[in-house]
Amino acid sequence: MTEPAADHPARWGARIVSPDRARFAIWAPDRDEIRLEIEGRAPIAMDRAQGWFTVETDAVPGARYRFRLSDGLAVPDPASRAQAGDVHGWSLLVDPDAYVWQCPDWRGRPWHEAVIYEAHVGVAGGFLALADQLPALTELGVTAIEIMPVAAFPGTRNWGYDGVLPYAPASAYGSPDDLKALVDRAHQCGLMIFLDVVYNHFGPDGNYLPAYARDFFHPEVYTPWGAAIAFDRAEVADFFIGNARMWIEEYRFDGLRFDAAHAIGDTDFLDRMAREIRAGAGGRFVHLILENEANDADRLGEGRFDAQWNDDFHNVLHVLLTGEAESYYRDFADKPAERLVRCLGEGFIYQGEGSPNHDGKPRGTPSGHLAPTAFVSFLQNHDQVGNRAMGERLLQLVTPARLKAATALLLLSPQIPLLFMGEEDGSDSPFLFFTDFHDELADAVREGRRKEFAGHAAFSDPDRRAAIPDPNAPDTFHRSRPQPRPEREAWRAFYRDLLGLRRDEIVPRLPGAAPIGARAIGDKAVMARWTMGDGAELCLALNLGEEPVAIAAPSGTPFFALGEGPAGTLAPGSLQAWLG
Repeated sequence: MTEPAADHPARWGARIVSPDRARFAIWAPDRDEIRLEIEGRAPIAMDRAQGWFTVETDAVPGARYRFRLSDGLAVPDPASRAQAGDVHGWSLLVDPDAYVWQCPDWRGRPWHEAVIYEAHVGVAGGFLALADQLPALTELGVTAIEIMPVAAFPGTRNWGYDGVLPYAPASAYGSPDDLKALVDRAHQCGLMIFLDVVYNHFGPDGNYLPAYARDFFHPEVYTPWGAAIAFDRAEVADFFIGNARMWIEEYRFDGLRFDAAHAIGDTDFLDRMAREIRAGAGGRFVHLILENEANDADRLGEGRFDAQWNDDFHNVLHVLLTGEAESYYRDFADKPAERLVRCLGEGFIYQGEGSPNHDGKPRGTPSGHLAPTAFVSFLQNHDQVGNRAMGERLLQLVTPARLKAATALLLLSPQIPLLFMGEEDGSDSPFLFFTDFHDELADAVREGRRKEFAGHAAFSDPDRRAAIPDPNAPDTFHRSRPQPRPEREAWRAFYRDLLGLRRDEIVPRLPGAAPIGARAIGDKAVMARWTMGDGAELCLALNLGEEPVAIAAPSGTPFFALGEGPAGTLAPGSLQAWLG
């Protein structure tokens, strides 16, 4: 493999420059001396220039290496492409060109075709085990799989948001080539595959950057995870942009989902990253998705980010389904049907209004000018299930009939739908928060997790909080594997039928679609309309209440109806859809 082009921000890490030689580089401005250690050989002094330490030497793929600091501390390569086990151990020299692609001509799919399925690789059994599950998702009608973060983390169990080596796929899931095989299999199945990446923080165990590159961070800027990352430094920005480009160009992912972009706090960096990712994509369809609590509509649009995870959609529907009004749900407890109307008509619910959950501070910017496909909607995901104390899925909280009505809204709306692994099988097993920390850190995580819920009425009693599962217990991880209900086939048929309707009736009409009106027709009932790209009008009417509501239905027969009731009414737990 040759060195990256001059405009490729990938100076970090180890790179093969000929069959038996490699170049190693690390940015360590706080150090005057660093030695490269390759297992079985004497340490090699590295050249220092402008904070960078580099050396070229004999090395072959599979060689174990690390960097030795002058005080004796041995550290892994922060841009390691693979680890020989844990994040505290040896890094591995990887040949990025070794994998032989079976689907080399895949160009991707346009964004409006996306039906996203979020999955956790570890819970699925690893990269290759998840690959074996993809044909069944294709048959269901899914068009894209989004995997939770795979960056190397300590131990063998983690959600992925405690990663400390962003370039290295977690060894517990498989090798780099196993991950490429997963991507390849997705493309063979006609699926796009997206990767969730975490650029706003490093995990609490295994991050050695402060030992040699304190300027990687802004210690004066506090975040929930410690000092903020210094994205305004060229070396730091290049570290993350190089990582994003690696996933797109080398691993051939079809897109990335950026975790908690609001915690990055540097919109110039975000926009630059989006531009450079797209510039290196070689004409393929590449889709960039934000998670952004700030509801910043300016980040969305041509040349920037395709869409944002719309927590507002989930939150208001969760309130309508469950009646819960604690924590962030209190932002949506007042007139939830009217709030859902705004979500269906304009995208964000909070567009600059004060948020009770944020001490009344304004949240969001106007979003009504954006296309419906700029919003990724969901009823469940890893956060909204796993951040519950007991990890309950919606089937443990609401009746199947009301859940199906909300699901029909999700899958027939012009917004981009996202499903969470297991819901298509009617799984009611929990998805819990799990980690694999030890000693004092394990104690802190377990007790911190329980203290989070002290303000919730259901966990105000200390004995009740003590029943919250220990994130570090292996059983917490094993219980999080989706378990299909006896009604599995009926649930799959329900999803398959809805996704077939979406494929045939909604997706072809999505380009150019725009909302033309939505209104509340009851305390828990709404009707929304869109003009589709071909001029047809889509109308969806949903009732999540306990009583029928009167509706002025469009003429014609609904192309989908869930729930029975007299003419001119919408039954409890029902949805009707018209297209004409």
